[in-house]
Amino acid sequence: MMALLSVEAVTKRFRGLVAVDQASFAIAPGEIFAVIGPNGAGKTTLFNMIAGVFAPDDGRILFAGERIDGRRPDEIARRGIGRTFQIVRPFPALTIEENVIVGALLRADGVREARQHAHELLRRLDLYDRRARPAASLTLPDRKRLEVARALATRPRLLLLDEVMAGLRPTETDRMVAILRELARGGLTILLIEHVMRAVMALATHVLVLHHGAVIAQGTPEAVVREPAVITSYLGAEAL
Repeated sequence: MMALLSVEAVTKRFRGLVAVDQASFAIAPGEIFAVIGPNGAGKTTLFNMIAGVFAPDDGRILFAGERIDGRRPDEIARRGIGRTFQIVRPFPALTIEENVIVGALLRADGVREARQHAHELLRRLDLYDRRARPAASLTLPDRKRLEVARALATRPRLLLLDEVMAGLRPTETDRMVAILRELARGGLTILLIEHVMRAVMALATHVLVLHHGAVIAQGTPEAVVREPAVITSYLGAEAL
């Protein structure tokens, strides 16, 4: 089976800093793939190259067999990659419904169809009853779910999630895990950056670990968390 996303020896430099160093991995259709590592490891830079914010200095990124490295973010979104952001910034003056409609208009044939799709997503993410409230009024868990809804509204084949469970309580994390599992069962491929290891262990079929921009381990969650380099650089011995 051809990989949906292939990242091949990708490197990104910012002056003297190598933020991502020869990173390579592939994600199969329908997979939930996690990227973990300490702060400053290069995880968000990697996401930004996939999403078109930065072009890699070296290497290639292929989506559905076609190169996307160096393309604009809007081109990449139209090809079928949606993303959330680590710092959640909805349009505060718009309602919850209007925030999701904005994303849905990427593919919808008019506002009516975009609103219908937005309502479907808001029901799935437990936000429908609050759809008329301004986004500025939402709690952090609700803003996180709204961020996911806005990305899903673009009808992606691959969803990039940047720490969507950061700051959530355990019950809220469990709810997000359940939502993501349901999305994956529906055929969506998910690539997530996450520090909440209980969520990574519950969700991911494959884990990649970055440290100082380089891949130091990848494999199943159970195997990766036992790698000495991962324990030393990220998890700590108390994780075992």
